[in-house]
Amino acid sequence: MDIDWGTLTGVFGVSLGITVVVVVMFSLGLAAWARAGYGEPAPGVPRGRDQKAATATAVMCFAACLAVAAYGIDLIVPG
Repeated sequence: MDIDWGTLTGVFGVSLGITVVVVVMFSLGLAAWARAGYGEPAPGVPRGRDQKAATATAVMCFAACLAVAAYGIDLIVPG
């Protein structure tokens, strides 16, 4: 039994890269969610237009994380 080390290294690299991207996107989503004023509101955070932009950014980041997770589950689960 031979191991194709090049393919194994490629799979490891892609998996590590996607993991880092998902963690960063989720962290950015949490930061945007907090900036929008959800949870404990920070003092001095402006309301209005900036709040809507921060909420939209948070939703986009969380949606991207959900899409990556759903695609991974689709790859794993046969059907």
